[in-house]
Amino acid sequence: MDMPEICSSKGCNTAATWAVLWNNPKIHTPDRRKTWLACDEHKATLSDFLDRRGFLRDVEPFTAATS
Repeated sequence: MDMPEICSSKGCNTAATWAVLWNNPKIHTPDRRKTWLACDEHKATLSDFLDRRGFLRDVEPFTAATS
């Protein structure tokens, strides 16, 4: 049985519904994207945290890959 991908917010065990895409321009190439997963409750706080630092690139719906 596959475990659902969970939110990246500390202490949250809720299934992720959003992919928060970011990069740090000081250390990543412009096309590189790192991903934090977010539930509906933490989408805004994770996005805002990255946006304040100039790291946020995009937020898109997350669907777990199936094998």
